[in-house]
Amino acid sequence: MVKPSMTAPETSTIHRIGPNAITRVAEALRESGPEERVERLYALAGLAHYLAQPPEKMVDEREVTRLHQVLRDELGIPAALEIARSAGVRTGDYLLAHRIPKGVQVLLKWLPARLASQVLLNAIQRHAWTFAGSGELRVRKTYPPHLAIAGCCICQGAKAETPLCDFYAAAIERLFQQLVHPRSRVTETQCQALGAEACTFEVVW
Repeated sequence: MVKPSMTAPETSTIHRIGPNAITRVAEALRESGPEERVERLYALAGLAHYLAQPPEKMVDEREVTRLHQVLRDELGIPAALEIARSAGVRTGDYLLAHRIPKGVQVLLKWLPARLASQVLLNAIQRHAWTFAGSGELRVRKTYPPHLAIAGCCICQGAKAETPLCDFYAAAIERLFQQLVHPRSRVTETQCQALGAEACTFEVVW
């Protein structure tokens, strides 16, 4: 819970998440289309400044919400989800390359899948503040594992007929494929955009 601040009350309700949710989307867009499209979409989201200078620190989660809403509005949901999934895979690769120690990765790959899954889920829980923002992460570790984010910023305020949080699904799937079992698959079984209380992701292998 964020405590009120007497010195900076205007920032007391800002919740932040890691910059991958913005930088990896730009990479995915550049791979699939011209730079003009990237510039137009980021301008519509009010994030053009991040193209000139990509964020290196935590960003306001509302910026991520706007970006993904712009993608869905401008590209259509199927195309937007493809971009989000590509960005999620890139995020998983970034975490493997820069955030998860190599020794830990070797250990997880050596462990039986169900034990490795529990260790990885524990790590995800500990670092939930880096990607959940104002949302609340809940984890069920028994097989098949479930991760649920109540207050997910990817689909905040959205209404749809299909789950919208492919960014998270793809990032989680990438980590499980590399660290737990190569046949791991992650499916978003419930989404707030469909009226669910939380966005829920099921992992199977």
